[in-house]
Amino acid sequence: MSAAIEHSIPKSLHSFLASPKQLLIDGKWVDAVSGKTFDVFDPATDQVIAQAAEGDAADVDLAVAAARRAFDLGPWSKLTASDRGRLIWKIGDLIEANADELAQLETIDNGKPLGVAKAADVALAADMFRYMAGWATKIEGNTIPLNVPYAPGSQFHAFTLKEPVGVVGQIIPWNFPLLMAAWKLGPALATGCTVVLKPAEQTPLSALRLGELILEAGIPSGVVNIVTGFGETAGAAIASHPDVDKVAFTGSTEVGKLIINAATGNLKKVTLELGGKSPNVVYDDADLGMAIAGAADAIFFNQGQVCSAGSRLFVQKGIYDDVVAGISEIAKNMKVGSGFDATTQMGPLVSREQFKRVTGYLQAGIAEGAEASAGGAALDRPGYFVQPTVLKHASENMSVVREEIFGPVVAAMPFGDDSELIGKANNSSYGLAAGIWTRDISKAHRLAKSVKAGTVWINCYSIFDAALPFGGYKQSGWGREMGHAALENYLQTKSVCVKL
Repeated sequence: MSAAIEHSIPKSLHSFLASPKQLLIDGKWVDAVSGKTFDVFDPATDQVIAQAAEGDAADVDLAVAAARRAFDLGPWSKLTASDRGRLIWKIGDLIEANADELAQLETIDNGKPLGVAKAADVALAADMFRYMAGWATKIEGNTIPLNVPYAPGSQFHAFTLKEPVGVVGQIIPWNFPLLMAAWKLGPALATGCTVVLKPAEQTPLSALRLGELILEAGIPSGVVNIVTGFGETAGAAIASHPDVDKVAFTGSTEVGKLIINAATGNLKKVTLELGGKSPNVVYDDADLGMAIAGAADAIFFNQGQVCSAGSRLFVQKGIYDDVVAGISEIAKNMKVGSGFDATTQMGPLVSREQFKRVTGYLQAGIAEGAEASAGGAALDRPGYFVQPTVLKHASENMSVVREEIFGPVVAAMPFGDDSELIGKANNSSYGLAAGIWTRDISKAHRLAKSVKAGTVWINCYSIFDAALPFGGYKQSGWGREMGHAALENYLQTKSVCVKL
């Protein structure tokens, strides 16, 4: 494994980074009421690259009021579904037209390799808006035949309406900043809701650039408001706000529980996409070359900062040593460094806080008896770089197996047969995703049915599409992102009954 050293900010970003990073409220860019700002860091160098407005409760009040007006009085609520769809589609077009710049912003802000940011984050974000634009004209209710025993001889015309829930607070994470904004905004706008969006304080840049594109697309004032700031202030104010009808959050399970508590004031609707500790299973009849490469990508992609990362690796006993050795070899040879280096395969972690978290888990895992067959420590260079790590001799009682690390660290454990495997795979408070590698499709389907996870990948991993619902069982969340299922997060059903 080697580290790329060269790192320079593209000249194309200089103007944007130097410009004020204000809040988007009611169609205008404004400073925080307090006048405060906070530093934005480049994770590859630990250097400040910008200052963003530090919004708090006062700014959230203004943003919610703007969203309330746009929803209750218009113009958003007065547009036809077809007009909404055309505007949402235009956002996707503008993302695509500015793909290079948006990818560069994700790399400088999050650390991920530039090629990954463009091919995955930006492309999927554009596709999400286009997919949801098509749904705007297809939100329909039903007619329902009634049989009312206590009204003999009476006739009724009964039907349902699907209506937008109203003003939505959306709080997104730092691992896929632009894409998570698209996951949240797309269905909310398609259903006719208005939004107050809070990006993660670690990665506000692409959301702010997206705000500019949203205005350019012609989305009316107040429909999308963006408040940068910290979770303890701006995020908490959104979650508890009495005039917010629904909150949607993606992040840790711990913060998700705080969101639920904050939402009880007005019993606002809540959807949550939370943590994971996903099992990735390799059977002895799998295509080992494909399984080894897939298992490595399942944990090292995006520096392991993926809620559905395959962080618990279960390998059938007869091939355990070969699989662990294969993944370890990949880890040892990965090019780790600046996301702007075209040869980089894995970038830095997102922040100093995350760096301390991951290295702390590495130390704890080794102290508890796990052995690093690859990696196991930080890289000795500026920035938040850690080695891609494979831990063998792991056991279910270790913190590295039980708790979400959110870094490039996989814990590998052997298993004998399905009777042993299923209990181990489901021995987690999480239930977000799972992977299965086998040539036996019947066996794959049996395990897919038995594992408690919202998504199961068979002979692949981390396959996402705007049409495919994504979400978790157990403490991995409430509700689903993407697909038709995501629309239900932002709709409520009204029954109408007319006596004829």
